[in-house]
Amino acid sequence: MADVWTRKGGDSAPSAQDRGQVPGPLVGRERESRDLRALLENHRLVTVAGEVGVGKSRLAAEAVAEAVAHGVGECVLGAGKGRPAAEAVAGVGAQGAGPRVVVVRWPEGRQDAGSDGGPGSPVSLTAAVMEAAAGVHGRRGAAGVGAVADRLRAADVLLFLDDVDPVHAECVGMVQTLLEFVPSLRVLVTARRPLGLGGEAVLRLAPLSAEPADEHRTAPAMKLFLDRFLDRSLERAGAGFDADDSDLSSVADICRYVGGLPLAVELAAEQAARSSVGEVAERLKEHQCWLSAPDMAAPRHRSLRDAVAAAYVLCDRDERIVWARASILAGEFDESTAAFVCAGGGLAPARVPACLTRLAAVGVLTPVRDPGGIREPRYRMAPAAHDFGGERLREAREFEVAAERRAIHFHRVAALAENLWSLGSQPQAVRLVLAEAEGLRAMLEYAPRQPELAAAALESVLNLWFWWAVYDAADEGRRHLLRLLPMCRSDTLLIARGLCLAAWLTAYGDPYGASELLQHAWPAAVLTGDDATIGRIAHVQGMLALHEGDLERATEQFQEAASTIPPHVSGGLPPAVSLAALAVTQAEQSPRAARRSARRALSQPGIRGDAWACLVARYAQAFVDHSDGRTGRARLRAHRALAALDGRLPAPHGCAALRDLITDIDRGSRSGLPTATVPRGLTGVAIPAQAGSGIPG
Repeated sequence: MADVWTRKGGDSAPSAQDRGQVPGPLVGRERESRDLRALLENHRLVTVAGEVGVGKSRLAAEAVAEAVAHGVGECVLGAGKGRPAAEAVAGVGAQGAGPRVVVVRWPEGRQDAGSDGGPGSPVSLTAAVMEAAAGVHGRRGAAGVGAVADRLRAADVLLFLDDVDPVHAECVGMVQTLLEFVPSLRVLVTARRPLGLGGEAVLRLAPLSAEPADEHRTAPAMKLFLDRFLDRSLERAGAGFDADDSDLSSVADICRYVGGLPLAVELAAEQAARSSVGEVAERLKEHQCWLSAPDMAAPRHRSLRDAVAAAYVLCDRDERIVWARASILAGEFDESTAAFVCAGGGLAPARVPACLTRLAAVGVLTPVRDPGGIREPRYRMAPAAHDFGGERLREAREFEVAAERRAIHFHRVAALAENLWSLGSQPQAVRLVLAEAEGLRAMLEYAPRQPELAAAALESVLNLWFWWAVYDAADEGRRHLLRLLPMCRSDTLLIARGLCLAAWLTAYGDPYGASELLQHAWPAAVLTGDDATIGRIAHVQGMLALHEGDLERATEQFQEAASTIPPHVSGGLPPAVSLAALAVTQAEQSPRAARRSARRALSQPGIRGDAWACLVARYAQAFVDHSDGRTGRARLRAHRALAALDGRLPAPHGCAALRDLITDIDRGSRSGLPTATVPRGLTGVAIPAQAGSGIPG
């Protein structure tokens, strides 16, 4: 076996102790390895690009090791000897003719050569390549690209330039010249962004998947964690793992929290071997830059924070500002959102999109929508970069300002969603909420910590009433309301609407808690003269009466709601829904009145543009027909109502009842009123104390 650590005419190889902990074999990169081998066979310039810690150097080094294994086994090292990129090559030998591999890894801690010196200076990549190609260590002269080209004019040379981000500009010029003047040369580069040269083949390396391809396989990220964890646990007494208990679930959580980033997965496995898998998973819920492993071979890989910082120091001032301020945004966000949140303090909104593009190029952001499409680009920040940016934002004492701008933006998003819903564009409203759900949730979760944001957050919750009530998110909506209501005592109108919505979302699960909320909502609604809220309170009271089996009182309340709620008012359920509930309540005792109520529901102004109210009204019609023995008509109405739904969106509240009704029709049975089991006693609803001025506590 050839010792490729040997330097022709240079220094001796570093010892194993100097090299540090050699990482284990690659896991979950079989497809990428095949793709890289194919690219190296068919292209002269190949770049492996991806975010920090994704495993670019490891994957490329495996390809170099294979080239050495099938060649003469000669591999000379340039700058950065003993680094992980060369470790995968170490110890590989072969027989016969093959390529001569020149490995140059840019040393850590050096800066770009652009301003400090030219070729031949101590910070020149060209000089480092010349040193490696000549096989002479520590003797740098004034070496230009032409001299390097002359040195590389061999029959077959593979130049491996690892981690060239600090000298990216010099690397572009040097590689372009070398490929032009050395026809037999092949170049393999690892960097966070491609070189951008013609003929360049780019392999973009993504994090490992944290989700299994099917139920019979383990997710690649989990495989990597278990491989590293078991290796490390063998070295420490007392470390253990039981695949049959909650540890396996904690491993899955860890891999999801870190986004499948290989470096973070390996560091988490190291920490788990020192403590426990469950403890690491709990800590990673909140933050992940604390992950570290002191005995990793590369210093920049011994801490996730240091690894991300290596990318941060290469960004210019504007990019750093955008990185930090955009970390306030959870989940996916688009250019306009980032421009609003990040601008200010000398940074113009027009400069933000270019910064986003550059951050995406180096892996800080991941594009989730084609930047070249008709719609504006959309991004998601990598988990480790998100935590690191949050640290920088707090250090700059800008977190509160960024949170306020985020609250203003998502307050507008919620208002837009409500307008779309009330104006008949309900599919667009739902898509908007789905797209911005993570950002909205982050804003609402943080608002109680900053009291001046509470009123805007409460109004946002109220504008999203349809999401909580129609799309089975009642628990989340109620939780936000009960946290924000005690903080908004000055605006009685908001308080009345908030208490009414909280009661509506509570009615099915806790009728007694809903009744208590209504006792607070009623005087607030009367004081403000808000007919819509007064009518909606009556609707919730009708729901409670219906669940108690008091049909007479339920009928009265639904009639009052239908006559009190103005036809075109936004911000809550329309009168058509109250009329539909009235028809269902009347179905058994007064079929003729029930049919009349159902027809009134479907003849309400704007009903054709309100897909959800129309669905509920059609359910009421089908329910009344079935109760009256008109099963054929009832089946037809129910199927038509379901067929009118957009199958690409979540099913709204009422679909399950329609399907149950169709089942009853097909079976020839009648289930009676669609009531749910009402639990007795309170179920933990905390009533806001003295929520709203003038409202009795």
